[in-house]
Amino acid sequence: MSKDHPDGYLKHGREPIHKRDPDERKGDFEEIWEQKWDEDHLKSQGERCMSCGTPTCMSGCPIGNIIPDWNDLVYRGDWKRALERLHATNNFPEFTGYNCPAPCENTCTLNYNDDPVTIKSIERAIVDRGWEEGWIEPDPPEQRTDYEVAIVGSGPAGLAAAQQLNRAGHYVTVYERDAHPGGLMRYGIPDAKFSKKKVERRLDQLREEGIEFECGVEVGEDVPPETLAEEYDAACIAVGSQKPIDIPIDGRDLDGIHFAMEYLPRANPGQNDGVAVPEAMDAEDRSVVVLGGGDTGADCVGTAHRQGATQVVQIELLPRPPEERPEGNQWPDQPQTYEKSYSQEEGGVEEYCVQTQEFLDTDGDGAVDELHAHRVEWDQNEDGEWESTVVEEGMGVEADMVLIAAGFDGPEETPFDPLGLEMADDGTFETDDYQTSVDGIFAAGDANSGPSLIVWAIGEGRDAARHIDEYLTGETDLPPSLETDNEMVVSRR
Repeated sequence: MSKDHPDGYLKHGREPIHKRDPDERKGDFEEIWEQKWDEDHLKSQGERCMSCGTPTCMSGCPIGNIIPDWNDLVYRGDWKRALERLHATNNFPEFTGYNCPAPCENTCTLNYNDDPVTIKSIERAIVDRGWEEGWIEPDPPEQRTDYEVAIVGSGPAGLAAAQQLNRAGHYVTVYERDAHPGGLMRYGIPDAKFSKKKVERRLDQLREEGIEFECGVEVGEDVPPETLAEEYDAACIAVGSQKPIDIPIDGRDLDGIHFAMEYLPRANPGQNDGVAVPEAMDAEDRSVVVLGGGDTGADCVGTAHRQGATQVVQIELLPRPPEERPEGNQWPDQPQTYEKSYSQEEGGVEEYCVQTQEFLDTDGDGAVDELHAHRVEWDQNEDGEWESTVVEEGMGVEADMVLIAAGFDGPEETPFDPLGLEMADDGTFETDDYQTSVDGIFAAGDANSGPSLIVWAIGEGRDAARHIDEYLTGETDLPPSLETDNEMVVSRR
């Protein structure tokens, strides 16, 4: 699609859709984003896109969104066609428009020496407009095959695979062990970042398209894993990476220490099914320490703020990233730079280069009261490997509640042991073109590639669906997504 506004970036500065004021938003669980956006504002932001001959933004997008096209369509006011272009590569653009760290913006050509196009804001605005106008409707297949496919897990990978396979005409059943489908999108991301109403309306769409959801059903407990191979023509395991990385130090067994994913689903109103927050998961009037500097840690910080914590300290073992790209980290590689999280904008303390040593119970009640740690510095050895050296011993941090957000190891393979699936060295399922070592059993998302972004999960689900469709029918018309040799595509790790 050609453009007749190649100088838009000279006329307009970058202006994303704004967040609400931090002091206001941390007092409630409503979304942090401004809910109203101006069409002229988004038109000007779309005009900034240069429609590059080689659009590096598309290389930075793991699912190959055709970004210049829908930027241009927004500039021209053709929002419905922009939505069609967006849906051509992304089943759930609101999942990414609200939650993706936007690797596409980092690889935007303008980002070489200017501010990138507000791709994420435009994506979000397009899909919001689509729902407001009623353009997003169920799209069931015109005819059905005789094949039945089981999907295990209803996060973004499982939902994407289910929708693609259903649209190919297959009968799809999704098994979800939680009370409601949605996986990470429902139980992992706080209400403040993403309203659960946005999850529900997509699920309603999938149900109306003919997808069956079996919730509160755990494969390995309620359904024998052999069922996947014996009663279905194919199956896809999309359970995510659910094994949290622990910090096995002295005092770990004290009360008040929780994994992030034990805390977040119970502490956010939209995730806990209307059940009152358990006292153990309530940060009100507590000094909270969050161990881990990533997105999950940031969500713990934001949730603790909203519960009324007196203090929130977020601790990271590694150094604080620099403000500017370090030497050797040049565009279009993803920048290894510091960016303040939405939750740290709301307050809290960030501590880097801190190595936790032990948890203490100072008053003998069996619950954590304090955290002891060392401050370290990092240097490269002769082999180029990074090593830490203690520069300050015995730091004490008050901690009535500790939330461990140190990352995830891989999927829970135990429920699938009877199937005899081979595992890779990194703890994921061993696959070839998404098919595991057992004929007809596939894996997608974090279960296949390891912990990563929502956008990767959607792409994995779409590509797994292509291979399943081809496995069943000998051919497929489903579009490709992740299968690219382009080295500029952001790493999924």
